[in-house]
Amino acid sequence: MSDEILKNSKARRDYEIIETLEAGLVLRGTEVKSLRAGKGQLRESFARVEADGQAWLHNFHIDEYSHGNVHNHRPMVPRKLLLHRKEIDRLQGLTQAKGLALIPLKMYWKNGRVKVLIGVGRGKSHVDKRETIKKRESDRDLRRATMHAMKGK
Repeated sequence: MSDEILKNSKARRDYEIIETLEAGLVLRGTEVKSLRAGKGQLRESFARVEADGQAWLHNFHIDEYSHGNVHNHRPMVPRKLLLHRKEIDRLQGLTQAKGLALIPLKMYWKNGRVKVLIGVGRGKSHVDKRETIKKRESDRDLRRATMHAMKGK
């Protein structure tokens, strides 16, 4: 089973996720070691298909490895996503035509490799965010009421 490394907690709140896609990530050794220690942040990161036909992950911060030397990595460089050509072409078409964004949702280990779950999503407005919060709270209240009624019987 896969082990979660990092999670983008704001992604599902700020975006309506339409579909998800798993991608590999090109990393250096010190980056992998730093991720094993849980030293990274996905919060402000995003993916983009560049003009060269490659998908890149931007603003993904991986802390420098504590035991690294002069060959340690830089924390904020764009990192290449490993996707098939058909997937890249499809993502490029979606982001250009429909104005959707590519948001990394979480990072996890799969068979000893780092994988990124990329979500294709549309930004939520302030009103949509409030509606989501209202729905979540009403569902929680309903669950509480049913659990309370079941305990009373």
